[in-house]
Amino acid sequence: MTLNYQGVGSGAGQKLVIQRTVDFGASDAPMSADKLASAKLLQFPAVMGAVDIAINLPGVATDAVRLSGKVIAGIYLGTITNWNDPAIAKLNPGIKLPDLAIAPVYRADGSGTTYVFTSYLSKVSPDFQSKVGADKAVSWPAGTGAKGTAGVAGAVKNTPGALGYVESAYATLNHLTTTELETHDGKFIKPTLASFAAAAAGADWKTAKDFAVDLNDQPGANAWPIVSATFVLLPTNPTDAAHGAAVIKFFSWAFANGDATAKDLQYVPLPATVKSQVRKAWKTLGK
Repeated sequence: MTLNYQGVGSGAGQKLVIQRTVDFGASDAPMSADKLASAKLLQFPAVMGAVDIAINLPGVATDAVRLSGKVIAGIYLGTITNWNDPAIAKLNPGIKLPDLAIAPVYRADGSGTTYVFTSYLSKVSPDFQSKVGADKAVSWPAGTGAKGTAGVAGAVKNTPGALGYVESAYATLNHLTTTELETHDGKFIKPTLASFAAAAAGADWKTAKDFAVDLNDQPGANAWPIVSATFVLLPTNPTDAAHGAAVIKFFSWAFANGDATAKDLQYVPLPATVKSQVRKAWKTLGK
């Protein structure tokens, strides 16, 4: 039996597994308890990852520019439109910011990354929460849409003045110019595996129903502010029992052997206690 995994976005991942077109789906946006029950799905985390802010400012080095959640919210709300805006300049003393229009880019497809990003902006900006809110797809007041992570990254790379949000693993592997972000505690930090792990350390897995933890804007000076778990969606009534068992076997192997690979790809492995919780959840399948 072989594994054929396609990165089609969280919206499509959820849809395909609900339709039983695939043996399992994956999503950065957790599904609600009601939707899981009606679709007869088990949800569990695989790893924890982060979202980076990628920019295109000629002559500016990666992680040289500092941004805050409120400033980023203002950019996507259309109230901050130029790189030398006083709100950005205040965060970046000593850096000569260009007189250049900001070109925000967002995911045009239903995306778990968008859900994580808009959840973060809604948490730090009441204005964004009231005007846009958090979802896999939202009505953006400003910016241009691009399909998939690759589309957003390409648009940012090809547009001077652009800004977009991408998974950290993708930003690292494709050498995108990223920014520092302000933490919940007011410190500016770089996107690193250590800062992602610091945010993940605050996860309250014990009380999170269906493992749907919220890792955005966690307390801690060194905690990266945009972090989420990646969830696997597995049918509790698979159309092919052998395939369902093979999926469990694969993830069991991954939990036992995949931590080093996850770290190499800029993801944070699950704690051993959470892996144990997930294994217990697997045992409920078919009952």
